[in-house]
Amino acid sequence: MINTIEELEDWLSRPNATDVAAMAALSGDILILGAAGKMGPSLAKLAKRSILEARVNKRVIAVARFSDAQVRCDLESSGIETITCDLLQPGTMAQLADVENVVFMAARKFGTSGSEHLTWAMNTFLPGLVAQRYRASRIVAFSTGNVYGLQPVSDGGATESTPVAPAGEYAQSALGRERMFEYGSSLWKTKTVLLRLNYAVELRYGVLVDIALAVFHREPVNLQMGYVNVIWQRDANSACLRSFAHSESPPLVLNITGPERLSVRDIAQEFGKRLGIKPAFTGQELDVAILSDAARATVLFGPPTVTPHQLMDWIANWISKRRPLLNKPTHFEVRDGKF
Repeated sequence: MINTIEELEDWLSRPNATDVAAMAALSGDILILGAAGKMGPSLAKLAKRSILEARVNKRVIAVARFSDAQVRCDLESSGIETITCDLLQPGTMAQLADVENVVFMAARKFGTSGSEHLTWAMNTFLPGLVAQRYRASRIVAFSTGNVYGLQPVSDGGATESTPVAPAGEYAQSALGRERMFEYGSSLWKTKTVLLRLNYAVELRYGVLVDIALAVFHREPVNLQMGYVNVIWQRDANSACLRSFAHSESPPLVLNITGPERLSVRDIAQEFGKRLGIKPAFTGQELDVAILSDAARATVLFGPPTVTPHQLMDWIANWISKRRPLLNKPTHFEVRDGKF
């Protein structure tokens, strides 16, 4: 079991042989834009640890507003260079160094309703600036499976060739992000990968944590989004780093998630067994949900290294011992795209 934040951070950033090989083969430094979010710090550490194990000379540069100064200090103590800035401020992009490999993670989801203009600025305008500034680089950009909209549960999830149908301005602006990187790739032949992610989880946040907390606090689990895909955050970050080798123009699109279609009801019942609490439910499963098929990524990167059942064991242990949480619910149950 994982029992402390130090152990968790180690697990999230611990490279395996494929990560080390990827960093050994990759030419140039790595710039991570929007590196202070839920996934960015562990991605930066995974990259740095992989580079050290590969015994190659490569910088990892993390760029963010760093509203939490401790995040910046923690990254710097791991040997990662940091730059504090607001990427939307005029002139900021020109001040950043030329780097061969760029990870784009800057995004806005929650708080979109009522401030749609800011969401579009972060999710669409900023990617256009990045695509222009780093047109000579390789770019791996995180997107979301929400761009597909609701899919028939019986179909097994959207593939990369499924027509997009984003619901709500968050998903619409996320598709705008993809279009800006596609535009840059078309105009400048920028080698790019677009990662449609849903949903990354660790022990302090994520869909599984949301469901476990509802069971633990004896609150009803909402079934209106009755099925989900999840992936261990380290596995999602590993796929990101290994994606540089597959960047191309036009961009390669990859669904990044676990291979299992998980029932929210079954997840709640599994947590009930582990926590010794009978779960309660509200709503009813429908025949559509946000689901993706990650078969293409599985061929490239192999299956995730941690299964949903292993994650549920870890999360139940973490929550039962009242370990720290990020207190950032995913609101995965939202069906109308309004966040």
